[in-house]
Amino acid sequence: MNESPTKRIESLGLKLPPAPKPAGVYRPTLLVDKFLYVSGQGPMKLDGNLIKGRVGKDLDLEQGKLAARQVGLTMLSSIQNHFGSIDKIKRVIKVLGMVDCTDDFTKQPLVINGFSELMVDIFGEDNGIGVRSAVGMTLPHGIPVEIEAMFEIY
Repeated sequence: MNESPTKRIESLGLKLPPAPKPAGVYRPTLLVDKFLYVSGQGPMKLDGNLIKGRVGKDLDLEQGKLAARQVGLTMLSSIQNHFGSIDKIKRVIKVLGMVDCTDDFTKQPLVINGFSELMVDIFGEDNGIGVRSAVGMTLPHGIPVEIEAMFEIY
């Protein structure tokens, strides 16, 4: 993929939401050597509000997947705001995807695919896919998806 991540976002017609402010005592991003750690992000909409609901109750699988995709856009916005250009990202290393869902919902990995597929769209198949976990749990503020990640930078 020859296009920079910034150009790729533009050519895909994607828009980054506003970067969220920290909701506690933590750093949104932390650079250690050549690794960028990004704290858990929620699905921020373009208007600055969060997508809310539980997957399996308020949201179906596709809506959950779209929320996870929106988390990816939120994360890129947060990286840009707190670290600098997303064009410094070489590859996705690790993703932890958390889904607030009903007890009988068992397709958390399919929800988190919304995030992972976005990373492939932006960074390419070789660099957009890292190792990953996807689990169900109760999340803060009524959000359906929270994702934290680690990236290698140039």
